[in-house]
Amino acid sequence: MASIYLQAENLTKSFGDRILFGNLSFSLFQLDRTAIVAKNGSGKSTLLSILAGKQHPDSGSVVTRNGIRLGYLEQNPVLRDDYTILESVYSADNDISRAVQDYERAMATSDKDHLQQAIETMDRLEVWGRETKAKQILTRLRIENLNQPIANLSGGQRKRVALASVLIEEPDILILDEPTNHLDLDMVEWLEDYLIHGQQTLLMVTHDRYFLDRVCGCILEIDNQSLFRYKGNYSYFVEKRQDRINALASEVEKANNTLRYESEWIHRMPKARGTKSKYRIDAFYKLREKTLLQNLESPMEINISASRLGKKVMEVKNISKAFGSKVILRDFSYTFNRFEKLGIVGRNGTGKTTFLNIITGNTLPDSGLVDIGSTVAIGYYKQQDVSFPNNARVIDIARDIAEVVTIADGKTITVSQFLNMFLFPPEKQHDFVQKLSGGEKRRLYLLTVLMRSPNFLILDEPTNDLDIQTLCILEEYLKSFPGVVVVVSHDRFFMDKVVDGLLIFEGAGEVSGFPGSYTELREWTLEQQNDCPQGKPSQKSVKTGSSRVRIKQRLSFAQKKELEHLTSEIELLEREKLELEQQLSSGMLDASKLQEKSEQYGHLLERLGNIEMRWLELSELEG
Repeated sequence: MASIYLQAENLTKSFGDRILFGNLSFSLFQLDRTAIVAKNGSGKSTLLSILAGKQHPDSGSVVTRNGIRLGYLEQNPVLRDDYTILESVYSADNDISRAVQDYERAMATSDKDHLQQAIETMDRLEVWGRETKAKQILTRLRIENLNQPIANLSGGQRKRVALASVLIEEPDILILDEPTNHLDLDMVEWLEDYLIHGQQTLLMVTHDRYFLDRVCGCILEIDNQSLFRYKGNYSYFVEKRQDRINALASEVEKANNTLRYESEWIHRMPKARGTKSKYRIDAFYKLREKTLLQNLESPMEINISASRLGKKVMEVKNISKAFGSKVILRDFSYTFNRFEKLGIVGRNGTGKTTFLNIITGNTLPDSGLVDIGSTVAIGYYKQQDVSFPNNARVIDIARDIAEVVTIADGKTITVSQFLNMFLFPPEKQHDFVQKLSGGEKRRLYLLTVLMRSPNFLILDEPTNDLDIQTLCILEEYLKSFPGVVVVVSHDRFFMDKVVDGLLIFEGAGEVSGFPGSYTELREWTLEQQNDCPQGKPSQKSVKTGSSRVRIKQRLSFAQKKELEHLTSEIELLEREKLELEQQLSSGMLDASKLQEKSEQYGHLLERLGNIEMRWLELSELEG
């Protein structure tokens, strides 16, 4: 039987009057690979910090087996600016880290005596294998120039340095908070394989569902301050969680029925209360608590209108961009189509975010132009950290944009009602921003982008720090979004759900297109690497030597259904049009009826024209 490496007993944590979790107890066994799943603001990062010994619980204890070494990657690591990358990566206070660090320093100088002494120390401690493995980790995370100061690094680069440091340390228990944030897709897939084949006990928080599915064999869910354990991967968790929710809903329904009967008894109850009555009263109040559970499962709702998008959207014409000798784009052209769902992929540093900044006007190209249609309203969700003032209240952040919001059915609601739809209830709307978790800040930021009713939505790493439930709802919204969606993301599950075409930034100014999802791109790439049996290249790729990239669009399931519906509606409107034409030409209508039918005919022609235009667009996509 596997040994218990870490034991958490009755952990409770609050911030002010806000309870994050209460009386959580669980064990981590040797070689367990476990993930914690919960809504934003439920205390996932706080729990990891307590387990790592960085914070103290209000009550309860964490016991680690003697001799067990623990490594911890924070969601937003704080590194010393006065350190170099080398010093930060090998910052663990032990003989092996000091020996490797000394050797790397000696290699960077011409001091032969120092180098010889460092080699002898490495020999004596037998750490050559570790040094080789460390270099492999640094290479796969593309961490270069180890003597570069930490102060010069971006937030994403710092996160990769911190990840490399904790992996190189090779602890017995590895605690990772959002390890895939700021990694590109190649890095994420490498990290998956590294953890799957590693010999460490793993506990992590991540929003990446493919990553969860492949790496973890146990899910701990925090829900309504309680802990639920699922012995399986993410797919198993989704199935069993739904079973639990269904069972709870059934239990609450039965409790409600019983509560109605018991409420009548409470009101009729005689004043003289015996022991039997007291037990029944206690049971009544417990029953009422259970019925309140139905109000705690309300999901986030994205129900907001997009402004109308005209036929002309955006055309990128022969743009080039370089930073010094580093070429980002070279004579690149692309035409965005209405209702397009486009994903952008590529290694870190190949220019994905720069491209987004160019099409939004935040960065000027060196040459070329971006021609934007007059009806385009851009909403840009940026990757950078949210910069809301800490002393601002949640509702004031939203009110700075608008007092009312138009939702999908054309109705207007107050900002407070809209915040409530985004899981900011009235009592939380008056909280200061500094009290929000990282995920809650990102959710508030998403709200501020959407409430402007954009029809050209640009999302740069939208899945970072958002909880899985929010991501699922966002995916459904984007799939039916009545405008253009452009997404940069390392989250393969999210990309597969939302986009139907890809731009691939390959570096050195090269960009190609692919008509499919990320998973289809990976499958096609593997086919090419393994060589097709016929010796012919696949026709699926649309990469060309020209500067203009085109992606053959395909209809999504929802678009196919829409096309079927539009075909039927056009037939009905054509029949109605014919009937009106016959009435108008009959000579049997008086002046008032003629006026009424003429107006009706004009409205019908306008509606028919709009529907036929949409039908043509979908028909062209279908080919």
